[in-house]
Amino acid sequence: MNSSLDPVLTREGWDLLTRLQALPHTTEADQAHLNALLRKEGIEPALVSALLTQLDLRVHAHTKFGEFANHMIFTRDGLEQATRLNVAAHHAGRFRDSGATYVADLGCGIGSDSLAIAGLGLKTLSVDLNPDAVACAATNLRDFPDSDVLLGNVLDLDIHELADRGVDAIFADPARRTGAKRGSRRLMNPESWSPSLSTVLGWREAIPRVGIKVAPGITYSALPEDACVQWTSVDGSIVEAAIWTGPLAHDGSGRVACVIKGSRTFTLRAIHEAPANAPLIPTPVGKLADYLGEPDDAVIRAGLISTLADQLDAHLISESIAYVSATEATPSEFIRWFKVEDVVTLKPKTISAALRSLGIGRIEVKKRGADIDPATLRRSLKLSGDKDGVVIATRIEGRHRAIIATRVS
Repeated sequence: MNSSLDPVLTREGWDLLTRLQALPHTTEADQAHLNALLRKEGIEPALVSALLTQLDLRVHAHTKFGEFANHMIFTRDGLEQATRLNVAAHHAGRFRDSGATYVADLGCGIGSDSLAIAGLGLKTLSVDLNPDAVACAATNLRDFPDSDVLLGNVLDLDIHELADRGVDAIFADPARRTGAKRGSRRLMNPESWSPSLSTVLGWREAIPRVGIKVAPGITYSALPEDACVQWTSVDGSIVEAAIWTGPLAHDGSGRVACVIKGSRTFTLRAIHEAPANAPLIPTPVGKLADYLGEPDDAVIRAGLISTLADQLDAHLISESIAYVSATEATPSEFIRWFKVEDVVTLKPKTISAALRSLGIGRIEVKKRGADIDPATLRRSLKLSGDKDGVVIATRIEGRHRAIIATRVS
């Protein structure tokens, strides 16, 4: 197997990378200094470039892997697609809690999920079609003797043969974009993924424990009714959706929102059990009250606004727009609350006047259901005052309005 990372993975390359990691390397000036240092020592320009690239990728990887990034290698695409370590840890926990002992990570990328699974003492088999990804995964899993990494197309694997070898669980991450030659377009139809969703779900006949990383925007009708499908957000931003089948769906079938904030995790399920492919339960619509709530992205994608609204005694302010309102801001990890200060027409002059009357001079602009550019609107406002506020552009009773609000801590 030939990989563009091969120069870094030689004894000379790895020793140099280890040495450089201990030196300042996070700024452009640092990188320029290291470049000059290595070239002065007679290091080949190609190796110098590869080493500096790895240092740069490690710096960026800290947001996903923390200090572990300092001992890993990456490709730029592989890092972008890699599961965050705290999310991978949740995946690994599901496999462990299901009783799995040997997990095949099919479409493993740089090996982040395999790394978390192996870290819990499970045996892993990691497979990917990309030689650079395989080189990364093999290096990142180097401290785990029960972890094998193979170069190959997962569609060529005999799943029954894997089961005969002792594999008792699968985690699959189908390719959801066209190749670079075809513009790297996002594929919305799960049957166009590689492997297709139906193919991966078919593997359950041989190995019932199957986890599948899918697009967060997947339509509910494409989901298997007997699976647990979980949408996960990290610090308010949606990061993935995953289908869990068989013993991996140990918490039952249906749609689930998982919200990760720092080291804490919170889970929301529908009040009434329903299959994962069930249609949305309608949420009552009412007038704007004293508080406006913005549900977490995972709650919205999982179709659980009605469940959350029921818990908080809240209602939508406009059908199909994901803002709810209530007379009280009941604390919840699944929503961000704002105190409504004023409601005005969606015109810069009117908004500016309302902000000045409230002494608000620092604002954030949010929008849902309004065709405006938040940055453009913000620049058009004449601000004064020393208070913080939020301008929320949306629709109320069919009309575009600007809600002037303050955050509820």
